[in-house]
Amino acid sequence: MVAEMALCLALIAMAVALPGNHFISRVSGISASSIIKVMGTAADPIFAMEKMKKAWPDVIVLNVEMPRKDCITFLKKVISERPTPVVICSTLTEKEAETTMQTLASGAVGVATKPKIGLRQRLQDASDDLIHMVKAAARANVRRLHAAPPAQPKFSADAILPQSNHAMARTTDIVVAIGTSTGGTQALEAVLTGLPRVCPGIVVVLHMPEKFTEAFAGRLDGICQVEVKEAKAGDRVLPGTVLIGPGGRYMLLKRNGAQCHVEIVDGPPVSRHGPSVDVLFRSVAQCAGKNALGIIMTGIGDDGANGLLEMRQEGANTVAQDEASCVVYGMPKEAVKRGGVGKTIPLGSIANEILQYRG
Repeated sequence: MVAEMALCLALIAMAVALPGNHFISRVSGISASSIIKVMGTAADPIFAMEKMKKAWPDVIVLNVEMPRKDCITFLKKVISERPTPVVICSTLTEKEAETTMQTLASGAVGVATKPKIGLRQRLQDASDDLIHMVKAAARANVRRLHAAPPAQPKFSADAILPQSNHAMARTTDIVVAIGTSTGGTQALEAVLTGLPRVCPGIVVVLHMPEKFTEAFAGRLDGICQVEVKEAKAGDRVLPGTVLIGPGGRYMLLKRNGAQCHVEIVDGPPVSRHGPSVDVLFRSVAQCAGKNALGIIMTGIGDDGANGLLEMRQEGANTVAQDEASCVVYGMPKEAVKRGGVGKTIPLGSIANEILQYRG
């Protein structure tokens, strides 16, 4: 380690997977960051473990496809022996997207994309993305990722059948909007698996590249009672349905009379991200107002902090995940500082908060 650095990070970049010397360029891009030190690289997990026994890194960058041992088996071994933030590098293909979802479910902190072609700009973009992800991973509370799942809240009959039909008389749909980033795959799974089929309609923005959001939504749909899908333009926000904004694009809430639906648009990065939590929350503030519940969860940076404040100013209920249960207490912390949070609660209480919400 380099003691004089204010924030010293180290990583092992795993498995040379890009053609030619592009992998070297990528590692050089990481090395160019003044707060990141590359300890070493390894062509496969077997060699990696030998190197790591001599000097354990702060962050590991792991390629999805590796020789001699698959990345999921290696990831689980690392986590069991010494919990360490792991960033996955993956191409934008359906095959790698599915494997990447399994690594995130197994404890990886996040995913950075790697280019499939050797264009210089794409390589530079990839290096920037990787540097940002490594910095986020270094701040992650990985023990929170691998802690025992929180006890499920004890639901009353209200979770299945409300005491009255008062909500049915409202002229606008009830909408729950959730924003999250680093650590969000595990946090969303904890929340959504705790919901019964009868619950308010939910829209979600998670910082994740294109292709991966569809695979992530598909995996959640298979383990949740609620229906989970990657959002498409025109999709209605309906009770019992969770719409996840597609990676690389922006999801906005729109209203047609008493009904809410989503719109998917392109645009430049907002707060370094696309999709953006701020964009979603602002649209929810404008379209749903006091009939919305905004929830900001684990993640690095401040995306969503301003949007949540706008929601609160329009009369929406707003909630932040507490620091103790966050993998990275960045986005919720900023939202609290800016006055956008009405209540701070642990991850294990968020599902019940959604069920108790009546607008």
